[in-house]
Amino acid sequence: MRETSNPALVAASAPVAQKRAPLAGLTLKTLVGAALLTGSSAYAQDTQPMQTVPEPPTSAVAPVPDVAPELAPDDPSSEITVTGSRIARNGYDQPTPVTVIGLQEIQAAAPANIADFVNQIPSVSGSVTPSNTQRNLSGGAGGINTINLRSLGTARTLVLLDGHRSVGSLASGTVDVNTIPQGLVKSVEVVTGGASSVYGSDAVAGVVNFILDRTYTGLKGEASYGETTYGDDQTWRVSLTGGLSFAEGRGHALLSGNLVRRGGVYGAGSRPWTDRAVHLIQNPRHVAGNGQPEYVAAGQSGLNTTTGGGIITSNSIGTNGASLRGTYFGQGGTVNRYDYGANRLNNLPWTVGGDYQLSQQYYGTSIQPEEQLSSVFGRFSFDILETLQVYTELSYNRSNQISWGGYHTDKANVTIRGDNAFIPAALRALIPNSSAYTFTLGTWNQDIPTRESHYDRNVQRYLLGFEGSFDLINTGWKWDAYYQRGIMNAKEGLVAANRVKLGYAQDAIRDGSGNIVCRPTAAALADPLFQGCVPFNRMGIGVNSPEAVAYIMGTPYDDRRLQQDVAAVNFSTNIQNPWLDAIGVAFGVEHRKEQISGYVPPEYAAGWYSGNFTATRGSYTVTEGYGETVVPLPFKFEFNGAARYTHYSESGNVVTWKAGLSWQPIKDIRFRVTRSRDIRAPNLSELFQGGSRNTNSIGDPWQNNQAVRYTQTVTGNLDLQPEKADSWGLGVIYRPSFIPGLGLSVDYYDIKIKDAIGTLGAQDIVDRCFTGNVDLCQRLRAITPTGTIAYGSPGFGSTGPGPTVSEYLIANSPYNFLSNRARGIDLEASYQFDLSTIAAALPGKMNFRGIATHYLEASEANGVQAPTDVVGENAGGGPANWTYRLTLGYAVDNFSLQVIGRGVSAGVYNNNWVECTSGCPASNTINRTIADNHIDGAFYLDTYFAYDLPVGGVKSQLFFRVANLLNKDPAPVGKGPSDTSNVDLGINQTMYDYLGRSFRLGLRFDL
Repeated sequence: MRETSNPALVAASAPVAQKRAPLAGLTLKTLVGAALLTGSSAYAQDTQPMQTVPEPPTSAVAPVPDVAPELAPDDPSSEITVTGSRIARNGYDQPTPVTVIGLQEIQAAAPANIADFVNQIPSVSGSVTPSNTQRNLSGGAGGINTINLRSLGTARTLVLLDGHRSVGSLASGTVDVNTIPQGLVKSVEVVTGGASSVYGSDAVAGVVNFILDRTYTGLKGEASYGETTYGDDQTWRVSLTGGLSFAEGRGHALLSGNLVRRGGVYGAGSRPWTDRAVHLIQNPRHVAGNGQPEYVAAGQSGLNTTTGGGIITSNSIGTNGASLRGTYFGQGGTVNRYDYGANRLNNLPWTVGGDYQLSQQYYGTSIQPEEQLSSVFGRFSFDILETLQVYTELSYNRSNQISWGGYHTDKANVTIRGDNAFIPAALRALIPNSSAYTFTLGTWNQDIPTRESHYDRNVQRYLLGFEGSFDLINTGWKWDAYYQRGIMNAKEGLVAANRVKLGYAQDAIRDGSGNIVCRPTAAALADPLFQGCVPFNRMGIGVNSPEAVAYIMGTPYDDRRLQQDVAAVNFSTNIQNPWLDAIGVAFGVEHRKEQISGYVPPEYAAGWYSGNFTATRGSYTVTEGYGETVVPLPFKFEFNGAARYTHYSESGNVVTWKAGLSWQPIKDIRFRVTRSRDIRAPNLSELFQGGSRNTNSIGDPWQNNQAVRYTQTVTGNLDLQPEKADSWGLGVIYRPSFIPGLGLSVDYYDIKIKDAIGTLGAQDIVDRCFTGNVDLCQRLRAITPTGTIAYGSPGFGSTGPGPTVSEYLIANSPYNFLSNRARGIDLEASYQFDLSTIAAALPGKMNFRGIATHYLEASEANGVQAPTDVVGENAGGGPANWTYRLTLGYAVDNFSLQVIGRGVSAGVYNNNWVECTSGCPASNTINRTIADNHIDGAFYLDTYFAYDLPVGGVKSQLFFRVANLLNKDPAPVGKGPSDTSNVDLGINQTMYDYLGRSFRLGLRFDL
């Protein structure tokens, strides 16, 4: 089992370690060539030796002829396994498309994290990243980098490390790519199709397998520094990897470490595009039946229900007979009149023009969170016998994230009594000094620090494995077995205000001595939270002492632990026969246990603006067995089939399968087709969620979509069943022999998921109750001045609870009620040639690669209403209709450069909405009318330069990358129309570049 250094031929998903004889001229670059990122496969018969000339550190490899170099039938190096299959075979192309991303391509992107690059692949859309979870303060996802294939959700993408599962960093099972040993990754293989029968649950959209260089010998490293053109988001990355062989080559040891320090971007004031202040709002000119559109994406807009120092939002009447509405409080408690701009004639929460800027609080929200990542990975292998190897892997990853999530906002829900001691004198003269008199404020509390999240997460992984081979009935078998334990510990901490304490502190009066004190009611005196109360002034900016702020602030947190235990054994062989090429066979069994536990101090379970944590506890087991075969057929056909039987302790038994056929009638063209049944079992969060809470606002359809606060509690559902997906894949690869170096591929996919697990959003529940869905109405309760009433009780019927609702309480949970469908086309083209073929005097090589995905459908249906298709909804749901990446590279001598164009097509806010400016049809909860439904697309230009330093005996390279060279601003995307969007940035951070031009300079070496 002694391994020699030819990592180009090894895909670490192989079930056994292989003895690898060097092949002259074959490198990792050649194996990457035919893959072309999203549709074609990189296998032995797709590769050929390339000329020994410098190439840019990218995926710049031409498609190649269909015949591999001749290999002896018994040469172990002829057996190549890729992620699409567990069967090692020489020179076959399986039907399932496999994307191969090579080391040079990753290096050319120079990412701080490898996920930043993988998420640029067009078939990946909507991944969870630190930048789009900065306001997800208590959801556990802060600092996570995930991969979302086909926009079907990260829970439907299976992430592997060398073919092995890894413990998730979230209760959903989502694997954080930060935990991958970055310095050892030599390639990434992406199966863009169902693979549950081969790899198990969660592979509905596909598999992403990170391949490590397990035979690396030497010492290599990288140090780089980057920042944006605005001087922020300073990022350092240092990695160091060492490998050595010992005991005459029988043993091999690897150690790799990685450090990333990212400064982040606190507040959006440094970006000029924040001045656009674009929001999706209710059209102030719209009245039902007047033909005006209901919604409009308006610039220079903002909420009129909240300002930094508070604004009176109620129509309370002063002693002079005038309404106090629009009175706002500024620096030092000054009293001012608000200019409602274009909205002065109605009672909508949005202002266009006027004093819209008073509601802008972008500088309290992070654009890019601050991150600190540290990791170490070690691997030790030893050949006990020529046919038996033992190996172990150990890793530890630590990640910290700090992020601002926006100010503590109260939108027209703060009640101030007339005898409040902090009422400014100018207002005091207009109102009675009486506790019976009240007015309502809206404020984003500029005197209270912005909400802040701190995530501290560590992931440990321990693996012990064996690999070997044996002969049985004149057939050579390979086998592997391993046991793995993964542990994730996370502390999710916040800096937030306590609502109960703030309620006590704002109710300030003067005592008999004239001192300002918190009102000492009987209920307050009996509450321990009232102890030490320091009065807090809600009317003004800069009017509160540090002691008053300290009283209401706290640091709620929760601890959670995930543990995954996996044991598996796999066998594979190639069965020779006199009629056809060898028949590949693989089979194996696996047992897995997933468990979660947590702890929340009682004082942090309720009463906070953010947090209100609940602990989740539970576990389930999975036992499964699979079989796979590859059968060559006459007339250049080949069949690939697999089946897997799985038993889930919580949700029963499931059978998954795959059948594929490929045909190569001539050497220039190959066709392939696959059909599969895939599954996703309910995860720990969906089964055992203890009751996660979030508080925000919705538009109340019973009150003309007026903003009303809600508190939603989501609990798990033990009755959930596995999702079932039926997938089709059709593809063709064309490599014309008369144009050497040119390759084209087209792949179509169609994935249908039934009994999909989902949770309706709060706005959807209320809207669908409003339109008559009684089942969803049962999830609602309304808080009114007379108490809390449930749907169906007196006062809360089909006409709603009336205009006196101060808050909705929503009980929610996931269930199998959805149907999803994803369809699309992956397109690729690549071409590589020597410039000398044009003119003998021209030096160097040119290469081009273009990849694109055309998303045709990403729909969801709940069995009641028509399916909603989000393809082209660039506001957030996505994906875009077209996503693409174009690469042009040049290499000569020690120098290489690359120019990358990437982008997305234009889209809309909502596919179901009707665009009109006059004569509009009646607007309803599904088919809203909007003045302009258009959202711009984007094209970004990146550059990369590398120079191999002429240092004797040391391979070293200096590189420089510029991303978003033209410093293109993100497209304006108005958030709304509910008033929850006042702290959003007015962009889609998942789809568009939001940092602006950024630079990275670095040095690599390999001793």
